Amino acid sequence: MRATTIHAPFDMRVEDVPEPVVQLPTDAVVRVLRACICGSDLWAYRGEAKREAGQRIGHEFLGIVEETGSAVGDVRRGDLVVAPFMWCDGVCDYCAEGLTTSCEHGGFWGSVGYDGGQGEAVRVPFADGTLVRLPAEAASDERLLSALLTLSDVMGTGHHAALGAGVRPGATVVVVGDGAVGLCAVLAARRLGAERIVALGRHRARTDIARRFGATDVVAERGDAAVAAVRELTRGQGAHAVIEAVGTEQSMRTAVDVTRDGGSIGFVGVPHGSGTGLDLSVMFDRNIALRGGVAPVRTYIPELLPDVLDGTIDPSPVFDLTVGLEDVPQGYKAMDERTALKVQVAF
Repeated sequence: MRATTIHAPFDMRVEDVPEPVVQLPTDAVVRVLRACICGSDLWAYRGEAKREAGQRIGHEFLGIVEETGSAVGDVRRGDLVVAPFMWCDGVCDYCAEGLTTSCEHGGFWGSVGYDGGQGEAVRVPFADGTLVRLPAEAASDERLLSALLTLSDVMGTGHHAALGAGVRPGATVVVVGDGAVGLCAVLAARRLGAERIVALGRHRARTDIARRFGATDVVAERGDAAVAAVRELTRGQGAHAVIEAVGTEQSMRTAVDVTRDGGSIGFVGVPHGSGTGLDLSVMFDRNIALRGGVAPVRTYIPELLPDVLDGTIDPSPVFDLTVGLEDVPQGYKAMDERTALKVQVAF
């Protein structure tokens, strides 16, 4: 079969790889219908995250179950399923507590020795704990498939950020970051009842989506100018809830500076290339809480799925470019050059 591999910075290839097979009784094999490229994949693409030459890549996908091991009972051959960006056993203490990303037997798609999501098929460990069944009729609805694909990562991650920030009905929320996760965080904040949502971003195509998703205000400035603009919008106080969806020192510093005293920051931007930008004395003096990290999206899928199915939320506009599998390297280039927000791969 064909799958995406990474060989060196900026060297993505689509190559022949062995077809996946059931290796353990808890495995399933999923034939991929939709996958996508994540902003975090770009750190490997740019050489900022180490990968072995020829390693598989991609952690967001949905598809049809093709084969199951003898111990798999919750999903069957022919089921349409979505996979969260990490697999989990569903039964360990962490999974029982909802922290599926800390599963004692979990792992990340594309790890050495495991399949990546940007390929024609994937072996799924612990299929019962990992996969979530979707309505079969969704397979023939292109828009709905795109919306459902976001549940594998960006929509659940945006929701995690909103929960970490303490978004509640009537709250004022600031979202730092105009990537797919930041935009989904806007959607999540609206879903949770935020009254005012300020999106920080200066790319018109992205801020237009932010407004469509529920942003009431857009701040195009950065750094100190962005902080001043947010303070002006909030009577000098800042926001009750701030979502940090970038992961740089500057974005975290901005998040702290626009948070209201007594407010909370939900951080889901993958930290990269710098320190944290945190001054604990400032956070202590102003009673600012910080919560977030790797989103346990497997826990959130059952909660978010009904709202996607009935159209209450529609995250599909975060995909602004669709490519076939053979054109995935061009998809990486488009996201790296910011000519695409998020690339979907259709099989």
